[in-house]
Amino acid sequence: MKAKRLGRSAVEVTELGFGGGPLGGLFAPLADDAAAEALAAAWEGGIRYFDTSPHYGIGHSERRIGEFLRQVPREQYVLSTKVGRLLLPQDPAGRMDEFFHVPATHRRVWDFSRDGIRRSVEDSLTRLGVDRFDVLFLHDAEEHFEAAFRDGYPALAELRAEGVVGAIGAGMYDTGMLTRLVRETDIDVVMLSGYYTLLHQSALDELLPACAERGISILAASIFNSGVLATPRPGPDARFEYRPASAEVLERAHRIADVCEDHGVTLPEAAMAFPLRHPAVAGIVVGMRSAEEVRRNLAASTSQAPERLWSDLVAAGLVDERAPQATA
Repeated sequence: MKAKRLGRSAVEVTELGFGGGPLGGLFAPLADDAAAEALAAAWEGGIRYFDTSPHYGIGHSERRIGEFLRQVPREQYVLSTKVGRLLLPQDPAGRMDEFFHVPATHRRVWDFSRDGIRRSVEDSLTRLGVDRFDVLFLHDAEEHFEAAFRDGYPALAELRAEGVVGAIGAGMYDTGMLTRLVRETDIDVVMLSGYYTLLHQSALDELLPACAERGISILAASIFNSGVLATPRPGPDARFEYRPASAEVLERAHRIADVCEDHGVTLPEAAMAFPLRHPAVAGIVVGMRSAEEVRRNLAASTSQAPERLWSDLVAAGLVDERAPQATA
């Protein structure tokens, strides 16, 4: 699988990365063996970039990914996790976590301070059972941006200077805040959630041009927009941005699917190919929860869409005309 370098760092990621959110029990419970089978299928298919976070299942995702990666040589994969939330143990008292389908054995505490970030990194190293990370992201800092900008970024830059991590950045959905980080700091990469997809291209306003100008890479996440683009035809119960998709979103997705079908391409195939056409995008990160899902996404990622598809989507008013319509 093709790999690309992140910004000016020495870290290279496969164009398709494994997103660890579903391994934390996102949307539905997940057994350990199903998680292990998904990770094995990803490795067999050539995926060598794995992304996770303490937030995903209050540590379950990190633990499961770590258990798998300890079976393969450390130099053969790239691993990223995120900082900004500390996990503090608590009595679950029979409760489930409010975000993931796991027992509420821990609670999250926001902390973008230098000490908090260093503690988060140590905790994640322990859960994953590794000795280093390749990439660290400030995570979901929208409501804590000034602290993340003032304290979190310098803490990550310090860890990079110490050789603890190879590349640093931020994973968020707010394109304006990410653009500020791109313009005013020395990060290597941003992970953009949901805002450069077939359904939403507002990152073309400022973020993508700023990244291209500064030589900073983008990893496009949530490229299926929580599921509405994940099947050839979204059903009435499809999700968009973690909520039930509106009638307007469903209608637009079906119109895109119409154009895709005219060119012999499925909606998921187009959704995976679209972000990678922009020169600032180094890869896509797709959350996967089963071996079958992994194999389906691997097959979709290798499909070749005809060049005319993109210009036809623009002509139909379904894709921003500023998006690349032809490969270089």
